[in-house]
Amino acid sequence: MNLSVRIERWPLFGAFSISRGSKTEAVVVVAELADGGHRGRGECVPYARYGETPEGVVAALAAMGGAVREGLDRAGLQNAMRAGAARNALDCAYWDLAAKQTGRRAHELAGLAAPLPRVTAYTVSLAAPGAMAAAAERAASRPLLKVKLGAADGDDRKRIAAVRGAAPQAELIVDANEGWTDDNLAQNLAACADAGVTLIEQPLPEQRDAALARIKRPIPVCADESVHDRASLDALFGKYDAINVKLDKAGGLTEALALAAEGERRGFALMVGCMVATSLATAPALLLAQRARIVDLDGPLLLAKDREHGLRYDGSLVHPAEPALWG
Repeated sequence: MNLSVRIERWPLFGAFSISRGSKTEAVVVVAELADGGHRGRGECVPYARYGETPEGVVAALAAMGGAVREGLDRAGLQNAMRAGAARNALDCAYWDLAAKQTGRRAHELAGLAAPLPRVTAYTVSLAAPGAMAAAAERAASRPLLKVKLGAADGDDRKRIAAVRGAAPQAELIVDANEGWTDDNLAQNLAACADAGVTLIEQPLPEQRDAALARIKRPIPVCADESVHDRASLDALFGKYDAINVKLDKAGGLTEALALAAEGERRGFALMVGCMVATSLATAPALLLAQRARIVDLDGPLLLAKDREHGLRYDGSLVHPAEPALWG
């Protein structure tokens, strides 16, 4: 079996902004496994927040080429590579290849029921309060909006109030992307509670989030940057109520499924998220989305153009992948 790897760039409709910066394109890495008759694909997004680069991910995957040719399988991959974007692309390629080889869908191979369409959040990027209100008004008919906060200017309370005013009927979740501090945490939580926010993702930086255990949390708080794989769970107790499972953090669908099951066993609510990427990266996460309270799989909607056979979105309803795309 042979492994090939490539970097792809997919322009966005406009700038996508969070507390750490903005981007106008999705830079992804695609891994392909070929056995001579079938081809399996997986896509990942290298994330600078974790020290990943597209070139570094390509190099890490290329280094696995010999092991793949010598018979490395998906089970062996879990110990052969660390959790992260590179392993995610290869892990998902193994799932896709197995589906193609057996003529069975990936959910069957995983022992899961056939996935159903799910309502996904739609992201309102970080901007000035007025600009965010305008974006929320354009998306006000969507049932679930994800509001990016965490700016250093202290205007997050104005931002969430402006969004709520522009989209009075939508369920709101907030993602601060580690942008809040111990000093403004209580005020920002209160403002989100006043706006009827359902969930807040990662308000404080990873490993600097002890204040979450000391403060009364009026809204459930979800770990994002603080949770990667199952080994991350021990540090979350008393601080978080939910976990955001992402394939690029967990290192693939294999670990993500195990993380979701263990998280549920320990009493965490589940959210399933994605990076800004094409439908190829998002499709495997739809298997996880079936058990999640909050689904945030709008990455392909932010692209100027998705790849061929991309996921079908009816408004905010995302449908499971067709075999021509993945799994």
